[in-house]
Formats: sequence, structure tokens, C-alpha cells
Amino acid sequence: MSIKKRLFNLLKRTAKKLLLPGSEYGWFGDYANWALAQAQTTGYDDGVILNKVKDALLKVKNGEAVYERDSVIFDEIQYSWGALAGLLYSASNTNKGLTVLDFGGSLGSGYFQNRKALANVKDLSWNIVEQPHFVKAGIENFQNNELRFYEGIETYSIAHPHTDVLLLSSVIQYIPNPFPLLKELIVINADSIIIDITTFTHQGRDIITVQKVPPVIYDASYPCWFFDKDKFVDFFIQNGYTKMGDWNFPYEINFGYHAGLLFTKNK
Repeated sequence: MSIKKRLFNLLKRTAKKLLLPGSEYGWFGDYANWALAQAQTTGYDDGVILNKVKDALLKVKNGEAVYERDSVIFDEIQYSWGALAGLLYSASNTNKGLTVLDFGGSLGSGYFQNRKALANVKDLSWNIVEQPHFVKAGIENFQNNELRFYEGIETYSIAHPHTDVLLLSSVIQYIPNPFPLLKELIVINADSIIIDITTFTHQGRDIITVQKVPPVIYDASYPCWFFDKDKFVDFFIQNGYTKMGDWNFPYEINFGYHAGLLFTKNK
């Protein structure tokens, strides 16, 4: 069995352990505010995470690996089928190319994940807004005619007055004040919004927890939101979008579940 296959199996076992009572990894606590949750975290080393993601994605870029997620490489692409369906739906509604804003998109994980499936899309423009050190590494190692990196929403918007798809994949739950940020992103006026791999709760209210990451991925802990789904969906409806579809991932986690949503702009 290859090293990558053994690691993949280890990650699957680790994911199952997150669901078991008494696991030391997963999501813990129910905090009154973000600051209280943050005080209970160990934080993480940005430089270590950046280098692990960069090294893994370079293997994908150079054809030495098939797929990367959270700095871990896999033998096959793990598609988020709901998100891919949303991208293909958006591509079918335009004959001017597909412009994607992948907010918090790391060094291009989503681009490399979906590029093969989007091979027939005319004039793909995949754009990532990220932290400055990720943007620097992205420009130096991964930027090409389709994939570009920006340090802020305003800089991106100047370069791209029109956005077909706003993609938020496993990012909005890690923002201290998510709804003010979503207000900023709504102003971009994207035709479609894809929310993917986002944490929701059954408890009927938003809650703040601390997520402890298994060290097989990287050593880190940080605050994490679990959103009340009805309230979350209503935010987009109140801001001019219609929910077209949603999807759940086939496992439960502490406090709730991961899910995705596709919104389309009202005409």
C-alpha cells in the first residue's frame, strides 16, 4: 500500500474518531463570544501551514499527486459534488467565460480540485482573495493565465467588475464577524453564491466552539462558528438571492454537520 493511501486511510479513521465521545479532536465548548473562545485556543503557526499547503499543491501542479486538501495529498480527487454542480450551472448560464471569486481559497486548492471537470468552460478566470503571505506564495508559485491572487476584495473588484460565482468553501465559519463580511461580499453582486463545507447546528441558534485539528493534518486550534441554517439562508434571501439547492455531507460532527448551499441572484 502506498504512503498516500495509508495516509488517506489514517485520515478516514481520524474523521470517524471526531464523532466519538471523548475524542481529543473535533469541536468543543459553547462560548458567549469569539474572544472567549479564542482565549482557549493554542493558535497555529501560519508559516508551517503555508509551507505544508504549498509543498502539497506543488506536487499536484507538477503531476506528482492528484489532489490536495488541508495540506494532505490524496490518490484521487475528492469532489464536493454540490459545489461542482453549482460551478457547472453557472458556466451554463454565461457565454462570456466564467469568473470565480474563491474567497479564502488558500493557494488554489479549489481550482486544482475542479479544473479537470471544468475543462470545457470557456475562458475560466479563477481568483483568490487571501491573506498577504498566501497571496505572495500564490503569485510566486501558482499564478497563471486562469488563476490569480489578490489581497483584498476591493483590489479584486477593480480587476473584475463582474463576478459569475462567489465561492465560500470552509471559510466563513472561521471569521470572527461573519455577517458583516458577507455584507461586503454581497456588494460584489455575483450571479451565484456557493457556500460549501460550512458548519451548521441543530440547536436553533448560532454557537461558537473551539476546533482542535488532528496533528496528522497540522497542529492547530481556533474558534469556529456553527450557524443556524434557517437564519443563515434568510440572510441571503433578505439580500436579493434565492436558495436554489443545498447538500449535506454524510457524517455528523460535534454540535452539527457540514453542508453546502447554492444561491442565485434575483433578476
